[in-house]
Amino acid sequence: MRFVFLVLLVYLWSSAKLLAQNKQLLYDFTNIPDALMTNPGMLTDYQWYASIPVVSGLSFQAGSNDITVHDLFADDGLDFNDKVRERAIYGMEVKDELSGTYQIALLYAGFRGRNSDNFYSFGIYNEADAVGYWFKDYAILAFEGNADQLGRKFNVDHLKTRGEMVNVFHFGINKTISSNLTIGARAKIYSSVFNFTSTNNKGYFVTTEGQNNLRANTLVADMEFRSSGLNEIEDALDNDSSLLPGILTRRMFFGGDLGLGLDLGFTYNLNERTVVTGSVLDLGFIYNTTDVKNYTLRGSATVEGIEAILPDSFSNANDDFWQDLVDEVDALLPHGTNTKSYLSFRPTKVYGSLRYNFGKPIPSRRICDCKDYVFKGQDQVWYNNAVGGQLYVINRPRGPQAALTAFYLRRFGNTMALKTTYTVDKFSYSNIGIGLNVQAGVVSLYVMADNLLGYKNIADSHYASFQFGLNIISWGKK
Repeated sequence: MRFVFLVLLVYLWSSAKLLAQNKQLLYDFTNIPDALMTNPGMLTDYQWYASIPVVSGLSFQAGSNDITVHDLFADDGLDFNDKVRERAIYGMEVKDELSGTYQIALLYAGFRGRNSDNFYSFGIYNEADAVGYWFKDYAILAFEGNADQLGRKFNVDHLKTRGEMVNVFHFGINKTISSNLTIGARAKIYSSVFNFTSTNNKGYFVTTEGQNNLRANTLVADMEFRSSGLNEIEDALDNDSSLLPGILTRRMFFGGDLGLGLDLGFTYNLNERTVVTGSVLDLGFIYNTTDVKNYTLRGSATVEGIEAILPDSFSNANDDFWQDLVDEVDALLPHGTNTKSYLSFRPTKVYGSLRYNFGKPIPSRRICDCKDYVFKGQDQVWYNNAVGGQLYVINRPRGPQAALTAFYLRRFGNTMALKTTYTVDKFSYSNIGIGLNVQAGVVSLYVMADNLLGYKNIADSHYASFQFGLNIISWGKK
């Protein structure tokens, strides 16, 4: 399948680590309605809001950690093959990954109910997510061959990858329980465009001394590559690309595989100025039944190559030694395909934060008996300064990945707010980001970018992230 092989080729070339899906700049940035998507239990003071379709909720993240374009192609006098060998083939480990995501809001809006303690939100967004790990033993075998690797077992479990594109239809409720507790939940329906996964592979390939030949090659494998929706896309690309928009649109709007999901979140005031928040996103699954094609390789086989008795074997001109070898390997390897439906689970994400508010109080624009940063009986108040820390964890095929963020939030009245972050994870120790929100009347604009230090040399940058949004917000009549 050309599409799958292209994805795998990118993984092998890049072998990158990407901090995927972490929206530390947007999380708990309460001035921005889109932040509700990172915590359905976030504090809100809007009467209603509506996003500008496609423009709002746009986010993209991409990058690498262990190797960059500069590492391989810099004019540093070193041989390119040596750089590939030392920095890529042997320089990276099986936990090094390439993963990335984009998200586009097609529709997003929210409104306060008749009971002012309830705030409702709904919308549609398109998202794609993929992750693949560095196939170290595969790369070594392809680069070095097995001639000098007698007895070494090459692990087939180095192949571990998954990816998908989905449309998400969601409806959420945000409810103020008391003067110091707000909770939220969001139900989701997933409409899948395509999915591929290969995460539970086991086995090895080894070369040993043969009995009937110099070398014997043995493969022991329990492998499977599952896919849904890719074959029809590939056929359209090969035969009639004009069909592709129709295929994608149909699957995005309930014409593909369907699934269910749930987001949960809360905000709790420890005291007048100290706030704890948390959320769990995408507790969900998709049942893949459309255009399913699965590839399996299960069992073991040993091949000793071409066997020929000289000179008798050459006396028969009809003998095709190479074809005999191909037929033997094909017969011994227990491979196959099937169309069995399967479940795939969304990459679940967890956020948490501790925030301390201080400085000058800034009354909310909304006039009502609300509960927010201060206790019951007082007017709703924002503060012009906040500091704190955030934790982010995402579930990945080789285990959870975490990021820790320190932040400072500064509000300039009700017209502008600025958030700066410093994020540390296993990928980077110098990720500085900045997010800006500007409120001009009812129009709210935000723009955010990560890893600002990397922009001085894009070719040598390991990570880049960008978010943008445009909303119309109302606080009700005064």
